[in-house]
Amino acid sequence: MRHFSLLPPGAAVRVLLPFGLLLLVSLLVLRGRPAQHHLTVTNIRSSFLDPAALYLSLSPGANATIAADLRLLTAEPHLAGTPPAASVAAHVLARLRAAGLRTITRDYTPLLSYRAHASLALLAPDRSLLARLSVDEPADPHRRLVRPYHAYSPSGAAVAEAVFVNLGREEDFRALDRLGVPAQGRVVVAVRGGGYRGGVVARAAARGAVAVLIAGRADGGVERGTVILGGPGDPLTPGWAATDGAQRLGFDHDAVKRRVPTIPSMPVSADTASAIVRTLGGPALPPEWRAALNLGDDVGGVGPGPTLLNFTYQEDRKMATVKDIFSIIKGYEEPDRYVILGNHRDAWTYGAVDPNSGTAALLDVARRLGIMLQSGWTPRRTIIICSWDAEEFGMIGSTEWVEENLGDLHSKAVAYLNVDCAVQGMGLFAGSTPQLDKLLIDVTRQVKDPDVEGKTVHDTWSAMNGGISIERLARTDSDFAPFLHHAGIPCVDLYYGKEFPGYHTALDSYIWMENHGDPLFLRHLAITEIWGLLALRLADDLVLPFDYQTYASQLQEHANVFAAMMNNSQPVNFINGFIKDLSGAAMNVQKEAKELKQLDMHDVYGLMRRRLLNDRLLLAERSFLQAEGLQGRAWYKHLLYSPPEDYESELSFFPGIADAISRSGNHSAKQRQVAVRQEMWRVSMAIQRAASVLRGEFSSHDKPLSFTVSLDP
Repeated sequence: MRHFSLLPPGAAVRVLLPFGLLLLVSLLVLRGRPAQHHLTVTNIRSSFLDPAALYLSLSPGANATIAADLRLLTAEPHLAGTPPAASVAAHVLARLRAAGLRTITRDYTPLLSYRAHASLALLAPDRSLLARLSVDEPADPHRRLVRPYHAYSPSGAAVAEAVFVNLGREEDFRALDRLGVPAQGRVVVAVRGGGYRGGVVARAAARGAVAVLIAGRADGGVERGTVILGGPGDPLTPGWAATDGAQRLGFDHDAVKRRVPTIPSMPVSADTASAIVRTLGGPALPPEWRAALNLGDDVGGVGPGPTLLNFTYQEDRKMATVKDIFSIIKGYEEPDRYVILGNHRDAWTYGAVDPNSGTAALLDVARRLGIMLQSGWTPRRTIIICSWDAEEFGMIGSTEWVEENLGDLHSKAVAYLNVDCAVQGMGLFAGSTPQLDKLLIDVTRQVKDPDVEGKTVHDTWSAMNGGISIERLARTDSDFAPFLHHAGIPCVDLYYGKEFPGYHTALDSYIWMENHGDPLFLRHLAITEIWGLLALRLADDLVLPFDYQTYASQLQEHANVFAAMMNNSQPVNFINGFIKDLSGAAMNVQKEAKELKQLDMHDVYGLMRRRLLNDRLLLAERSFLQAEGLQGRAWYKHLLYSPPEDYESELSFFPGIADAISRSGNHSAKQRQVAVRQEMWRVSMAIQRAASVLRGEFSSHDKPLSFTVSLDP
């Protein structure tokens, strides 16, 4: 099998500035020589039909092709590491090669986690059996799927009283405390909807619970998923790739123990959870808690007891081979600059929404690019199409690849464009790093809306929820995470529909998509067009379409929100100077880009000036990385948009500051101020670094810290 590594593992980021200056001096000498007027490959390619128009011309009938691919991809459940996953990989590999693309694979061997055995019973106070409770999914009566479980839940058993804690949020546990019902020594029963399921388990464990059961919806679906903690990737190889022969940590290593919850958990049906809660005594259920399980006014309490639960879970840990697939379209002018598109193909169940709506769209992007190549088009920069494996276990396929190729990606990656659940309902939703906002908005003006005749996606997106809203990607639930949070690569994430009720359940099937999600597959078509057009702009534009003015404006908004939350304007006054510096650098870059676009695109001097400017634009996002990572969470290195440690933090930006605040409860006021001030300094220096990179110069000034930070609640 061919292995794919863009550089030898661990290769250092290249120092581009000295090399570029040397070339620029050489070209200044050559500039005076007479121009050579002859037909070149570049001339031919630049006179070719507009790539965007050609790409869109391949849309007729594409919705039928996408539907056919989705039907094949979802014929069987295909959890990573199981035999059916191999057939889905084979289909993707065959389709990419059929498109005429050079396609290769890369295998990794991470630790995966499966369910070996689970049981649940309701006992009387004297421990006699009252009822055996189902640990299966009502929506999967024939057991075609992997039975419900939480990946990386540790094995364990408990016979204990139960307590009901609504959604399992911090506010729900506090409400339970006010009712005088501690979770200590008890089995916590919650309903899905309280944020990351691993966070619910961690909160219960912190209060001394012995196990957690998380209920599904009343439609019979039971949501599987991972409960791994501390970030994505193989837990035995944190920070390096899980290749054959790689060093692996032992299960008893502290770094591994921190990744795995300390108590067992598993998902159960709404019927099973209701059967438990109906037997509970104690204080009455608050009205809104009853609604979570559709309970009547006179049924059940929050607990504890008087009945007991007998819960057993046995985990099956194993080293499994997972396979990433790559198609590479080499650029003709800047082959060492990479525009990367990715989607994962592994699924908890059939995966019609998550993730194979995105897989089918990716295959159509590849089909179109293959036809364009055959027609004579070649991208200016290299395009890499990625099909990830084992995302559902914690973004493992993408994370291992990023870790293995980190040096190469740091110096060469332009952007990563992610689509996971391409279609789960109506309406476009998008997240991105701010310098890509304008490009994303511009592209949606070129795409027909799939639901409203005569409108563009931009028209309906603008009208939805009072205007265009682009999320910042400070979450770790899809494959953009290693690219942005660890490698500092600009990212986009796209999907149709805010949420899908059948997420990770038996209801995520082709039948649902055909009947409800996208009967004509026109939303799939819209995502395919947006995705491909973004890639073409990033791969073909003379100057990278990055807008750091928007980035500076977004940072100013973040600073204002933070000041309001802290009841203190001093942080904004301090950071404002650095944001203004970034804004000024971004404005100068825009002027330079406008000038360079007007130069003869075949002039060698102009080409080198564009290359130098593009390098600065490419590297600016890396400035927001901190080499040693966030305090106590070294894998996360992005100081602006890594996720905060507290899953319920009010801050979705500046994660180091958010962590310092969330950890400050047991500290003195002075200690809290010092911790927050240190993190604010790190953010400010990162913004200053980005401004310097955009200017192409060393940092030229220093600002002392001269403020204190109020931590008033």
